[in-house]
Amino acid sequence: MTEWPDGVPQRLYGRRRGHKLRPRQERLLAETLPAWRFAEPSFAAGLPLWLEVGFGGGEHTLELLRSHPNTAIIASEVYETGLCSLLTELVPEGAEASTPPPARLRLWPEDARELLLALPESSLERLFLMFPDPWPKARHAKRRFVHAEMLPIIARALKPGCEWRIASDDPTYQAWVEETLRPSPLFSADEPARERPPGWPPTRYEAKAIAAGRTPLYWVWRRA
Repeated sequence: MTEWPDGVPQRLYGRRRGHKLRPRQERLLAETLPAWRFAEPSFAAGLPLWLEVGFGGGEHTLELLRSHPNTAIIASEVYETGLCSLLTELVPEGAEASTPPPARLRLWPEDARELLLALPESSLERLFLMFPDPWPKARHAKRRFVHAEMLPIIARALKPGCEWRIASDDPTYQAWVEETLRPSPLFSADEPARERPPGWPPTRYEAKAIAAGRTPLYWVWRRA
């Protein structure tokens, strides 16, 4: 576990595994994931590099991959069901051990903060945080990806002038984003949109939030 600046070991996530995985899912994790795991920033040399933190079911990542053919993407997720959901869309049944990763996609099944610490300076051209777990209890606030401790780490990895896109439907997290990022000299943004902007792929979490009567907010924070 990483030791963070305040000396308190902490993590962003809860469970890695939910219900018992099916045999196909077990094969995807054991046979496919190791070859798809991100290891080198140069895996798609010459292309802009994007990172999605907590991709959930993978639909946002997959649409980014399809609609931006000249971009390389690292997709980070620790929840095994989410990893399997994305892999299922890209790996034929029975080819779990033989399907190579797409040339422009790699996965990171660990804490995304450790990846950000390891990436070269100014290596990312876009960062996505779509509908993260809000960790609404005060004692869990340290698990939020948006945190004052994280801002210099994110700013180091993100090229100046490039975007950090954040979406959330949770009022506590929405207020937290404003309280944490608005005073920072490292990032700036206009007021958040209340409808999904053009070019933002939808997610299942957004659809659930809207169906439940919640109003998502969408920010584009720009690295100073």
